Amino acid sequence: MTAAPQLFRTAGDGRREANAATVLRAVLDHGPVARRSIAALSGLSPAAVSRQCTDLVRLGLVRELPELVESSGVGRPQIPVDLHTGEGEGPVAGGVHIGVPGSTFGLLDLRGRLLARRTFPHEGIDPGELSGRVLAGLRTFLDEAVRGRRLLGVGAALGGWVDPALGTAVRHDALGWHQRPLAAELSRGLGGIDVRIDNHARAIAQSEILFGHPAARRSLVHLFIGNVVDAALGIAGVVHQGPGSGAGDVAHLPVPDSTVGCPCGRTGCLEATASNVAVGRTAVRRGIVPEADVFLLVDAAAAGDRRADRLLRERARAVGRATALLLDVLNPDLVVVTEHSSLLNPEYLEEIRGAAVDLSHVCGDPERIVSPHAGMTVLPVAGGTILLNPLFRSPLTTFDR
Repeated sequence: MTAAPQLFRTAGDGRREANAATVLRAVLDHGPVARRSIAALSGLSPAAVSRQCTDLVRLGLVRELPELVESSGVGRPQIPVDLHTGEGEGPVAGGVHIGVPGSTFGLLDLRGRLLARRTFPHEGIDPGELSGRVLAGLRTFLDEAVRGRRLLGVGAALGGWVDPALGTAVRHDALGWHQRPLAAELSRGLGGIDVRIDNHARAIAQSEILFGHPAARRSLVHLFIGNVVDAALGIAGVVHQGPGSGAGDVAHLPVPDSTVGCPCGRTGCLEATASNVAVGRTAVRRGIVPEADVFLLVDAAAAGDRRADRLLRERARAVGRATALLLDVLNPDLVVVTEHSSLLNPEYLEEIRGAAVDLSHVCGDPERIVSPHAGMTVLPVAGGTILLNPLFRSPLTTFDR
């Protein structure tokens, strides 16, 4: 595992950093691309683009592709540039999602593409030993997957209340973590490399802004339905954190027509109605699966079990009704829903869309509701995005430590 070396410190005001970010974003969106095209796309002068490309090449984030030069016979040929990716080349970022039943490790290139992936089940691990065991598994994965490439660092996504500024898991009741300095623990265990953490709903929202549908850059709401239920809001490319990074708790958002009891004492709360835990218990109670595991339920539906399919459609409609409330309050350009069955089968996404549009007063277009761009790899990609997003915002100084 090769850690990122210290990079040079830039002089001058914030304009140079902003220009570098603009150029890097243009290369992400349009690369391979000639410098004159970057200038036209970004509004920067050709000289500014040239300076920034020189810096980004020196940092190893961008590379020139002389083999793609196409000369028209007029003027000086333009050498296209692209992000430094490719088979066995370019810097990489580690990504980990720490869930309740298990963790997922991933390795991403600068385009957010998953290069390697490994699952790490938590079954049989004592809660007090979990972080150490996850760390050991992640270290082994990175040692095997990085293969001499420059590792920029690791991003870790998890549910519950996470404060990314402090690197702390403030509250994750299902894992029994409270005020845990997770980023520092992971960094020490990985030899001091840069480690950043965030809530998984916000991480997925940022992944959509950076790598997903262009509408996400204007405004989006992301709704995460798993063992825990979270949400995130992004406006003009920035994901809202709130004081203490406490934004996004929608566990007790009321679901219209739901009468399911919640531990909070009320009925119809979103997490008590639609979480993996709640739906798994309902599946056991109805005799559909032998244990409260939503993945068994999804497998049963895929195998043709109509009762399983019916229950998943019930959940999808409940998620859709909650989505309608978020649409009416926030009216974003895009709603991204992360929910396992709809990632596998678009029919369940259609159920979510239908229920949302039927109930919403502001949204008549079901295409505004989508699944994450990364599909079934959404969680490790989101983890890696926690590390990559600061790089695209401040490419000259992010890893200048």
